[in-house]
Amino acid sequence: MEKYSQFRDRGSGISPFIPSSTPASSSLYALVHAALFLFRLPLFVSYCAFFFLVLDHLPMPQVVRKLLLWTMLGIPGIWWVDLQLDGVKRGSLSQQPSSRVPGSRSLIAAQFTSPIDALYLAAIFDPIFTVSYPGTRKVQRVSLLRAILLALSPPAHAPPSPPTNLTTLRALVEQNPHRVIAVFPEMSTTNGKGILPFSPSLLSAPADSRIFPVSIRYTPPDITTPVPGAYRSFLWNLLRRPTHLIRVRIAEGVTSGNNIVSSVTDQPSDEEEDDGAHLTPEEQALLDRIADTLARLARNKRVGLTLGDKAAFVEAWNKSKK
Repeated sequence: MEKYSQFRDRGSGISPFIPSSTPASSSLYALVHAALFLFRLPLFVSYCAFFFLVLDHLPMPQVVRKLLLWTMLGIPGIWWVDLQLDGVKRGSLSQQPSSRVPGSRSLIAAQFTSPIDALYLAAIFDPIFTVSYPGTRKVQRVSLLRAILLALSPPAHAPPSPPTNLTTLRALVEQNPHRVIAVFPEMSTTNGKGILPFSPSLLSAPADSRIFPVSIRYTPPDITTPVPGAYRSFLWNLLRRPTHLIRVRIAEGVTSGNNIVSSVTDQPSDEEEDDGAHLTPEEQALLDRIADTLARLARNKRVGLTLGDKAAFVEAWNKSKK
């Protein structure tokens, strides 16, 4: 991968856009993987189509919806989830207060690596999903299906035009006080080895909302999708293995009791909504704090590569595959 060295972070040497791969298995395992894939593929595609075309549009209790989503996760063998709260001893999760996990009027700042990210978050928290863009604090509310497909889509360098469907996190929280809001502040997927620079969208969160950094890592890591359009390789890696392990780490929420958060989220709404290019030192400190926490949870580092760098990498990657 030396020809992609220009897409390594200069400080850390990390390449966050190169797809992860696993060592080739023996002939016997290859046959087993092929059989599993062929068995699961029609079942998984049929179930997903039925859910998103029919069930997703029907009113149903939240517990039923989560059960249906867990069934979708279970078909490719995703039933082993290692969930831990940052700073909490293993085995004492049930003893923690409800404020230690995302709940009403809170936000999730999640690492973005795979289509499974949104599906898992929906099965646990049933959040409202949003899309963030560079240079603006506004977000776009999207469906679960759109959030899943975004992990396989090219990075968006600007909001849609005209920006009629954009809103702020403050407005979403006020309109849905009993829901969790999910934000992917990196704006595009990586292979999980680095944290991209954040969108300023988190700065539009209300002062009384907690922002929970959430890291989601996969073993094996080849179901991450840093290259857009990799539908075939994603489905192959997802459906051919007996099981996958998800490691989820949730940090303590940043609350309005912190002076940095209060100074950021109490700004006038017009500046909050329109000015995303010019950040105050306090605003930048908030974004840095969340990004540093997310990098620590994911056991990786922050990188300086931007969406423009990813677009250039994808172009070079696609040319080399022709």
